[in-house]
Order: sequence, then structure tokens, then C-alpha cells
Amino acid sequence: MTDGYYIYRLLNCLICCFLTGCPKANSSTPMELVYPKSTNGELFPWNELRLPASVRPVNYDLSLTPNLTSMTFTGRTIINMIIQHNTKRVVLHSSEINIIKATFQVGEGKSVEVKVLEYKPWQQIAVSFPGDLKEGQVCVLTLDYTANLSHTYDGFYNSSYNDKTGAKRVLAATQFEPQAARKAFPCFDEPAFKATFLVRITREPEYIALSNMPKAKTTTLPSGMLEDEFEQTSVNMSTYLVAFIVANFTSITRNVSNTLVSVYSVPEKKEHTQYALDTASRLLQFYNTVFDIDYPLRKLDLVAIPDFLAGAMENWGLITFRETSLLVQNQSSLLDKQLIANVVAHELAHQWFGNLVTMRWWNDLWLSEGFATYWQYASLMTEFPQLYLERFKAMAKDSLNSSHPVSVSAQVNTPEQVSEMFDSITYEKGASLLLMLNSTLPDGQFRKGLLEYLRQYRGSNTVTDDLWNSITRWTYIIDYCFWMCQVQVLPQQESVSDMMRTWTLQKGFPLVTVSRKGGEVTLTQEHFLLSTDNTTHTSSLWHIPSMFMCLSALFCVFLLATLKVSESVKWLKLNYMNTGFYIVHYGDEGWAALIDALKTDVSTLTPHDRASLIHNIFSLSRLGRVSFRQVLSLLDYTTNETETAPLTEALSQLSSVYRLLDKRPELGLVARMKAYILGHFGPLMDSQDWGVEESVSSQERRSALLEVACSLGRQNCTDQATALYEQWTNSNQTNRIPGDLQRAVFSVAAQSDSGWLSLLDTYRLTTYDSEKRKILQALASTQDPRRIVWILNTVLEGGIIHTQELPLVISTVSDGFAGHLFVWDFVKESWDRIIEKFPVGSYSIQSIVKSTTSQFSTQTHLEEVQGFFSSLKERGSRMRSVQEALETIRLNQHWMDRNLATLRDWL
Repeated sequence: MTDGYYIYRLLNCLICCFLTGCPKANSSTPMELVYPKSTNGELFPWNELRLPASVRPVNYDLSLTPNLTSMTFTGRTIINMIIQHNTKRVVLHSSEINIIKATFQVGEGKSVEVKVLEYKPWQQIAVSFPGDLKEGQVCVLTLDYTANLSHTYDGFYNSSYNDKTGAKRVLAATQFEPQAARKAFPCFDEPAFKATFLVRITREPEYIALSNMPKAKTTTLPSGMLEDEFEQTSVNMSTYLVAFIVANFTSITRNVSNTLVSVYSVPEKKEHTQYALDTASRLLQFYNTVFDIDYPLRKLDLVAIPDFLAGAMENWGLITFRETSLLVQNQSSLLDKQLIANVVAHELAHQWFGNLVTMRWWNDLWLSEGFATYWQYASLMTEFPQLYLERFKAMAKDSLNSSHPVSVSAQVNTPEQVSEMFDSITYEKGASLLLMLNSTLPDGQFRKGLLEYLRQYRGSNTVTDDLWNSITRWTYIIDYCFWMCQVQVLPQQESVSDMMRTWTLQKGFPLVTVSRKGGEVTLTQEHFLLSTDNTTHTSSLWHIPSMFMCLSALFCVFLLATLKVSESVKWLKLNYMNTGFYIVHYGDEGWAALIDALKTDVSTLTPHDRASLIHNIFSLSRLGRVSFRQVLSLLDYTTNETETAPLTEALSQLSSVYRLLDKRPELGLVARMKAYILGHFGPLMDSQDWGVEESVSSQERRSALLEVACSLGRQNCTDQATALYEQWTNSNQTNRIPGDLQRAVFSVAAQSDSGWLSLLDTYRLTTYDSEKRKILQALASTQDPRRIVWILNTVLEGGIIHTQELPLVISTVSDGFAGHLFVWDFVKESWDRIIEKFPVGSYSIQSIVKSTTSQFSTQTHLEEVQGFFSSLKERGSRMRSVQEALETIRLNQHWMDRNLATLRDWL
């Protein structure tokens, strides 16, 4: 919208100059700034999406009274601010708020009523003054307003759930990140405008109120309502971290390191909060120690909200979660507990990275989300060692032309552009770069640099260079000159800043090609870019830290390198333990040597190195650098594979190929691909025990094997699943199904009429959130077209199934043969209703676009997808996820063209 506005004004100006000669064009007089019109027709005194820096808020005094019957609220916001430099205006944010009165006070002067102008397209309001407000003056703006509680999942929104009696209960909660605090109170809604906050909530006696700080006092009002006043925040906060909740929740608590830790839930689920409390308590102590800065608030609440879109939100002192991300039974599987620990670890890490030290603007969101993702892995590495393999997802996205740098220098201004920053590049790639750096630096240097960064910038805002400068002050990366594996590398020195800027300021990642002639090994690099049309190759090289492996390990950093090796060295494996964010191509001879080594002895390489080889060769196949025959040749060794990481990667890659073929009229080829997968992994699938597994790695491996086996209809798997489901139902669900087996068991049951209906009944009644989510996935896996249509419409309506689950349901339906075209038609027909619930550009919308289009591989579907999204215009046509979808379909086409003949022959 803003781009169109400026283009419109520019064209008018050019036409005027052409017709009149434009006298100003030849004068030294600067062109007048063009201001938009506010809602009352007057000129709005600001013409940029970002707020001016002339005013800085110091403190907010917020009073809110939600009405959970009419679903409205009233509010008063008092903002104490300081003038940074002379100005005639105060500009701030407000959205969907009806301001009924505004007053302004300068210093100790009289408070006077002022007129508020609003420009809705940019969600801004302004107060103008005839004379300058002077630098250094302290001012107070008071705004009284009314608003509706939001019916979406952001701002101050209403939610509901049914209690154990079936009665409907309502509540109000907040979700302000990235730009929705302005929907609850007028504010300077940008991360750099940090301030303190004092919050008052007026509520009915049957509810409780929570906010970021402990409650200071409760006052009974003449109306019988209660007003809770919370302590003023002891830290400066960005507006997106403010939070408040009005609900009927109960809690369990524990004192940890002078902090009261509490977990809140609806009363019926209080017994499912203990694991979250234990995990949060342990992690709080861990982070206090490892960051060498104690958590700064006196309380830390973790709250499970029945209707919540994000997995969780790191509001300082009041972290909010989906119920499925926080609540778990004591007897639940380790895999279910891993999910809870993962999310809790991520959100607690944010209390330092994101809250204490905050990115200056959303283009550097990775400084918050990348760090939180890294620390969720690092803090749980000994307990859940497989977590960091998640970064393969980020490489898939980052290999496309539509990707973006981790630290974006291009414009990130509109709400859509800001929302699109919440993706796997920001999260998983950001975390992967930190993992790579930590693996590169000598022991302890990475942590010392991070502590310097936290100490120097606590309470402030930062950009990416601030991080690298802090770490650079502590260490240099040195190529050590030594002999290992009979490989010689010459030493050189460079700073962390020099190296890491090559990874954060350009999109994509390198493809390292290994060429060997006798004892000489040459390493070259290029941009690993899958797209073949309108491509934008990066012009810079990456400074690549690499660990080599043959018989032992060797470290070096290189741009281009030539290594000397003994001719007795038969193979060379780069990226030891898969800590680097790049792909390696070994050439035909190099791949053959590695394949022979694995066929001779699987344990020649570590499980992580075997997983990375599988990932790399599939990626190179999509790029066209290796044939699919070579991919299948590498996979021959997997008949002897028993480790979780390589098995799950192989199954994931083969399942993706199978689903792609399944959506084409290639019935014979699909049958042969199915036979190939079951032929390779069938014996291992059949040997799995269906009882209780003790280790998380075993559960993860078993879950991956049996879900694929049952989905492909392997008789042993479906028989076992059916028997286990019958035992569960016949025992009135007292014979528990192990958590890691539930998705496979429920999905088999959902393919029959009786099973699907009984699962739907269980879904309505169960209070076990991890179980409920797996039942929903099973219901959505049905191949019955009537039920597919029913579940899609039901989840969009909300009620039996919360609308927050729509992305999950769409993803599950899309994987099935019967559902993938139904769900694409559903998304097209329901698009306007979908974006009423989920903001354009949000992670949920990104997921929906990817799920419904990523398995298309024909020109017809390419044109259909392109036509549909082009027609949306400002309702989603310019989303990065749309460009990603179009690229993916083209790549699928090219892959099919290259490999169908080989597959028909080889399989």
C-alpha cells in the first residue's frame, strides 16, 4: 500500500513537470514533503512507516477494564516522555482503538486537551503543536479510549474453552509480538523505544489477573469489581514484551534462585503442570549460571492458554504458551516431554537474548530468535542430543532465490515484511551459525564473547555488528599449522567479525566442491542455489570454518584451499560432526570412496556425519550435480543402519520423494518406490518393540520407522497398531499407548469408519493435550473426501477444533493423496476468512502456503498457483512464501524431468 502511494505521488509529480516545466526542478529549493491525509481529512504530520526519533517514552501507566460479556474493554494510557530534539509533533502507534479524550502536559505546566489525528494505513496517531517542544522537556500524554477485544490471535484478544462440566469459559489474553501492542494501548510500538510499565487491570471477582510484574495490591471498587495494580517494571522493556491476562486459572509454584516460578493452567489441567515447573526451575538455574547475569525479575510465570496461535511467547515475567507446548502428563513419553522442554528452554533463553538485550529493529530479529533457538539446543544437548539436526529445514529454504540474509539490510518496514522475518532462516539458520562459530572457537571463547555482549548491552538495543565486535574482542580464529590425517594446511588469522559477516549479510550458503588428483586436494566454493530462473547469485565468498575427517580431525578456515594428502588416504569427509552450514560435493570418485567405506563399516563415520552425507547427496540431486542413481547407491548401506540421526534423515528424504511421486499419475512407480522403502527398512521396522522405550533416541527412531511403515501399509505395522488401539479402547483407555507410538496407532485407526468416529469422540473429551494433538493429526489423515471437507470447515469455524490448529490440519491433509487437491481448493475459496484469523506474512500463513503447494510438480499447477496469488494483490500477492512456492514447483518439475526415467529403470 505504501509503495503504491509513493509511486502514485511520484507519477503525478513527473507528469506535472513534463506539462509545466517544473520550475522547482531547476531551483535550489528543496521539494516539499508530501504528507498523507488523516481520517478527518487534515494532513497527517508524518510520512514514514517508522516513527520519528524526536520523542522517547520513559514510562507507561496503563489502566484497562475488559468486559468478558460484551468482549470490549476501556483503557487509559498515560505516557511520560522526553523530547530528544525540537519537534512540533508527537507520533505514536494505535490500531483499532477509539480514542475518546486526549490531554497533553509539558513539564509542570497545565494539562490541556489536544486533538488526535489518525492515519489508519500505517496504524499511527499524532498530536501537533503550533510551537516547538524543546529538547530535554518532559511531557505527559494521556489517552482515554475504548476498543473491542480482538477476535484474532493478536492484540488483547478473547478466548474460550469448555470446562469439565461442558460449560463455556471465557478469558482475555495478549499477544503483542511483533506489532500488536498498539491494538491494546496507544504506544511507541517499536523495539528500540524501551520504557518502564505500570499496569492496572479491573476484573470481576471470579477471575484472576496476571501481568509482567508481581501484584502490588488489589482494591475493591464501589461496583464490586476488583482492581489489581502490578508493580512497575524494574527493567526497561519493549512494548512487544508487555502482557496481561484475565482468566480463571490455577497454579503451582516454586522458589528458585530468589525468583517465584509459577505454572498456570485451567483448573482441569493443573495435574499436567508439574513437568513444566521442574523443567523451568532447572533451566532458570542453568541460564543464571551460564550467562553470569541473574534473571532480573522477582517472578516468572508460565501460562498455558487454551486458544493461542504461537507455540509460546517470551513476555518478560509472563511467558504464554499453547497448552500443547506446556502441559504434559507425568507418564507421557520422553518425546512428548522433549517438546515441552524444548519450548520452555527457548522462551527462558529469551529472557536474556531478546528481553534483556533486544534487537534495534526487526531486520535483526535473529539476535533474539536465533539465540533462543541455539540455547534451547545447547541447554538440552545432553538430555535430548538429536535436536540440532533441525537445521536441515533452514537449508532447504535458504537454497532458494527467495531466501533472505539472516541480518536483512533491505527494507523491513510493513507489517507483512516484519511478520515474514519469523521463519526458519531467522530461527534455525541463526542458531546454526552460532553453533558453527562455537565449534570453531577455542574452548570457552564463545561464551566469554557472549557474556561481554550481555554485560555491555543489557537494557539496550543492538545490531548484528555489536555481537561480532563483542566476540572479536575476546578471540581471533587461527588456522593452526599441524599434521593430522596426513593433511597439511598453512596458518592464517582473521577476526570473528570478518568471518561471520560473510554468513549474516548475504543469503544462502556455500557448496564446497572437493577435487582430488593424487595427493593434491582442491577445495572450491560457490553459492548453493537451486533455482534456475531469474537467479541472483551472491558475489561474495564465505569464510568457511571446516573440520576434516579421514582417520582423525583437522580444523581450518578457508575461502579457497589446496591441501596435500598422502595417497594412502582413501577418503576425505568435510564438515566433521555436521557443525558447518554448508553442503559438500565430493565428485564421483569421492562419493564412491565414501560409499565403499560405509558399506565396509557403518561406524567408519559418526551418526551425524552419516546423516549429513544423506542430506548432502539428496540436495545435490535436486541441484543436478549427482544422479538419483548415486543417491540410491549411497542408501544401499542403510540396510545396516541402526542410529537415529541417519535413519530419520533417510526416511524423511525418501518420504518426500514418495509423496511427490504419489501426487502424479505414476501408479506403477509409486508402488515400486514403496517397495524400495519397505525393502530397505522393512526388517528394521518389523523388529521394533511396541512396548515402552526408555531413551528419547530410541523413541524418536521407533516413531520415525513405524509411522512410515504404517503409512505405507506394511502389514506387520498395521496389525500391531490395530491390536494396540483395540486394547486401548477395550480398556476404556486405561491401557496406555506409548506416546511415541500414538501418532502411528491413531492414524491406522482413523482409516476405518468406526476408528475415525471413536477418535473424534475421544478428541472432544480428552484433557491430555499431547494425545489430543496426535488424534487431530490422525483425523486429518483420513482418505475419505467427505471427512476431509468436514474437518477443514470445522477447524476454520472454530469450536470443536480451535482455529489455531488450521495450519497443522492443512499440512496433514496435504500429505495424503485424497486430500492434497481438496485442501488447495479450500485455501483458495477460504483465503479471506483465513487471513482474518492469521496475519498476512505470518508463520501460520507461510506454513499454509508451503503445505498446499510444495508437492505440485506440473505446469498446470504452477500456472494455477501463480494466477491465484497474483489475484490477491495486497492480500498476500507479494509474500516471500509465494515466491518460495513458485520456485519449489518449478524445481519439482525439473527434478521430475531429470529423474523419472532413472527411477523407472532403477526401481
